[in-house]
Amino acid sequence: MQQYILVTGGTKGIGRAVIEQFAKEGFHIITCSRNEKDLQKLKLEIEQDYTFSKVRYKEVDLSDRKSLKAFASFVKELGVKIDVLVNNSGLFIPGKITEEDDEALPFMINTNLYSAYYMTKAFVHDMIASRSGHIFNLCSTASITPYINGGSYCISKYAMYGMTKVLREELKEHNVRVTAILPGATLTASWEGVDLPPERFIKPADVAMAIWNAYTLSENSVVEELLIRPQLGDL
Repeated sequence: MQQYILVTGGTKGIGRAVIEQFAKEGFHIITCSRNEKDLQKLKLEIEQDYTFSKVRYKEVDLSDRKSLKAFASFVKELGVKIDVLVNNSGLFIPGKITEEDDEALPFMINTNLYSAYYMTKAFVHDMIASRSGHIFNLCSTASITPYINGGSYCISKYAMYGMTKVLREELKEHNVRVTAILPGATLTASWEGVDLPPERFIKPADVAMAIWNAYTLSENSVVEELLIRPQLGDL
């Protein structure tokens, strides 16, 4: 039986690692990003390395509602059942609430929260109807720990964490599992240029493995949240 995972923001970092982990396990991939060339490269590499897995993609900007709707329609037109949804798209813009640009909050809310909200609403009813499915929302340690220079990023991630908790309660009775992923500093593009050794960071592949392990539990159990930090602590 063919299985499909939908990962938003799948060309880099945690999203890319999740795609590789599930492709290795025989899943077909559906993904998106803002960069067509990155998506083409992803498709080529995944289908070469994991010959069973097929990658379907679309270039979209999930911070834009019209673009998001176009992507949801593209996925629905494929006519496949989404077994796993990973709401991974997001970005970090440093700044203090008292100093950041007035557009920082709406931009990060659109990208980090609304993208997950509307993607979930697009596919959750099919999961409810089939009484199966697993939704993973990429939150952050910034969802539970405020920090200076986190500003609107922290606000958006606190909201994402809250949404995930509400979804968990709503979907219990429908046998749809919901998991919040709260990684600390992970070695992704967000940390490019920082003068710190790689061992101070979480590996994206470790987050992907944690997601896979949570997915493989029996239907009797659910990992409600996964808090992952660097071994030496937060940065």
